[in-house]
Amino acid sequence: MYVGSLPVDVALEEQDAVAAQLKRLYNCCPVFMEKELKEKFYKGCCKQQMWPLFHYVLPMSPESSGRFDQEMWQAYVKANKVFCEKVVEESATDTDYVWIHDYHLLVLPSLLRKRFNRIRCGLFLHSPFPSSEIFRTFPKREELLRSLLNADLIGFHTFDYARHFLSCCSRMLGLEHETSRGSITIDYYGRTVGIKIMPTGVNPKRYLDGFSWDEFKWRRGELVAQYAGLTVLVGCDDLDVFKGVELKLLALERLLDTHPEWRGQLVMVQITNPPRSTGRDIAELHRCVLGLVDSINRKYGKGSYQPVQYLERHVPLHERMAFYSIADCAVVTATRDGMNLVPYEYVVCRQGPDGWDGGGGAGGAPGGGGGPGKRESMLVVSEFVGCSPSLSGAIRVNPWSVESTADGIYAAIKLPREHRALRHDKHWRYVSQHTVAYWATSFVADLQRVTKNHVAMKCYGLGLGLDTFRMVALDANFRRLEERAVAASYASSHFRAFFLDYDGTLTGASPLGPTSASASAASSSSGLTAGGLHGPGGLAPSEPLLAVLRALVADPRNRVFLFSSSPKADLTQWFASIPSLGLVAENGFFLRAIGSATWETAVPHADFSWKRMAAPILQQYVESTDGSSVETKESALVWHYRDADPDFGAWQAKELLDHLEGVLSNKPVEIVGGQGYVEIKPQGVSKGRALERLLAAASAPAASSSSTAASGAPPQAPPAAAPSPSSSPAHGGLVGPRPAAAGPGGLLGGPDFMLCVGDDRSDEDMYTSIENMKSLPTMTAEVFACTVGQKPSRAPFYLNDPAEVLQLLARLVNVPLPHQAIS
Repeated sequence: MYVGSLPVDVALEEQDAVAAQLKRLYNCCPVFMEKELKEKFYKGCCKQQMWPLFHYVLPMSPESSGRFDQEMWQAYVKANKVFCEKVVEESATDTDYVWIHDYHLLVLPSLLRKRFNRIRCGLFLHSPFPSSEIFRTFPKREELLRSLLNADLIGFHTFDYARHFLSCCSRMLGLEHETSRGSITIDYYGRTVGIKIMPTGVNPKRYLDGFSWDEFKWRRGELVAQYAGLTVLVGCDDLDVFKGVELKLLALERLLDTHPEWRGQLVMVQITNPPRSTGRDIAELHRCVLGLVDSINRKYGKGSYQPVQYLERHVPLHERMAFYSIADCAVVTATRDGMNLVPYEYVVCRQGPDGWDGGGGAGGAPGGGGGPGKRESMLVVSEFVGCSPSLSGAIRVNPWSVESTADGIYAAIKLPREHRALRHDKHWRYVSQHTVAYWATSFVADLQRVTKNHVAMKCYGLGLGLDTFRMVALDANFRRLEERAVAASYASSHFRAFFLDYDGTLTGASPLGPTSASASAASSSSGLTAGGLHGPGGLAPSEPLLAVLRALVADPRNRVFLFSSSPKADLTQWFASIPSLGLVAENGFFLRAIGSATWETAVPHADFSWKRMAAPILQQYVESTDGSSVETKESALVWHYRDADPDFGAWQAKELLDHLEGVLSNKPVEIVGGQGYVEIKPQGVSKGRALERLLAAASAPAASSSSTAASGAPPQAPPAAAPSPSSSPAHGGLVGPRPAAAGPGGLLGGPDFMLCVGDDRSDEDMYTSIENMKSLPTMTAEVFACTVGQKPSRAPFYLNDPAEVLQLLARLVNVPLPHQAIS
């Protein structure tokens, strides 16, 4: 079913009848808009603001239409809503496929997602996509980018256009793309958005069938007689500032000036379609083109010969085909264009159907004259049009260089016939195979592939406005952690283990975290933050949090561990009043046992000699990458580039990774590249490894201990004696003395209640470790692995924010919280 607008106004009382007839005859659903809305939408926002933007024109340049008009933008959004209502009216379920075309409907994906969470939505942009330096000037840039990303598959004609889009996503939203098996994807809030690069094509059969039309045969016969003995160039363009018609005429003038032997032998037929928009720039272009046509014809014309045949009118298909079929060369000099199918149409018309005997044209080209079965053609194509990379036999020119364009045309018309035939054959094979049907089938197949798992996903929308709305896709089993379920399990358990991330989970993000809009977006758009690598510094715990932690560790059945990326000195200072709290610093390298004042290392006798080698390299990259910095930890070195230019920073990060891997190849380190950072750390260090070590200590056979505690006994702090760094986990040194069994059943080798909460990428290692350990026979605990925020995660549960985490912990130990602590 096709949904689109009509090029004519239909009276209100006739709209229902017209819609019914179009649907019955063509399966088309027309979208009717009020005349004023349509004018502001199409001629206003689309043609005066978005068309120049997508063709690399800055808003305040002479070629643009002036400042951004909010009223026109509102009309653009309203028109998209009209289309959305029509799609909703015709669509039965949210599993339908919707394919949106071109820049006129760029906010439609967001509008549809609000109605149908799982709708399978593809969008193909038939225009160019500007560089980030141009696109970022548009006031509604985020609305457009986020709406595009609410589609499942985004199509572009060329890699250049796709590359510019990916650059915009990186610079403005902080999103990175991945390449796998020839496919480009962006992870956007749990959804995989595909990027497809494929030029469209034409329907050759439509043109080949036209060779049997009487009107085509009659018109072609006229043209063959009219241009007998001449070499014919043909151009077919809209009267538009980006089509380069005036540059084409200047190139012809240059050719006739430098090669006088072609005067009287060469003619250019320039078909110019009426302009689709009006404005001062179109009027000036029109005067310029007419002036050039008149000047060239007066300067080089003689008698009935005029080197430029200028047709400014609507040329029907049969007549256009006739011009193509007799032309020796087609010339396209657009300065910026999406695809431009004129070369494809020209190649098909020069090929003709099987048995056609007119492939030689009017007969003016070298070796021309035609003849049965002869097939030849030549193309001069601007390097700035989307079809240029596909036509390997065409002569590519820079249309801004009049001299090179003139030389290109001269080379084309001087090319020997056998070479023209070889190039034509190559073009015909491509055009006949890469048809519009092939293009459409390929796009739909990819759309089906990227959306095949939609049914199994839990999708919901976040945000209200177009600049914030996004569709989040989660595993179907991902759900909010219910306080009642946790409280019931907590109450019936005898040995409890808490593994709690600190940064961003129990408190807000670091105040020295991302400072740029793109960096902030990077930590949110992908659904996962950078694992506590925000740079030095952190937030001290609030008094309500300290009160809850004191109450938790006061129960002898509880073992509580805080995990942080912060240095151990900060954690020691912040939690000095709670010696019974286990601490893990620098993402797992340092561990402080419960009741101890001594820090242990995850890697005993770690060799840090690599720091002397790595530090100068990182400093060199800081000096050459504006906005980057180095964070020095006891266990690691981190190069941050969140505030650097996104593209240059990513490029430098890749080079740095390669450099470090070569220099430190024989050192016991891991070099990790993440979103906005490169980290060098000892091998085998992560929050997941630290959690495994703690669980092993908690599940080890108990040594004889005099520590007993009935469920109602007053809480006793674990012994304060610090274990030596070499103390064995088998004796429970890290987790303190084991609580005695209370009630029937007792302990089965380890905790029978576990709560693990985190918020960022580094915490995913903890969830993975827990999941792997569930299969062990010693793991009998009821486990609640939870992430903060509704985002893609290996954890099966979520809580919305740190306030909900604090509220849950407070409920478990019956600690009242002040209102501001949970608001």
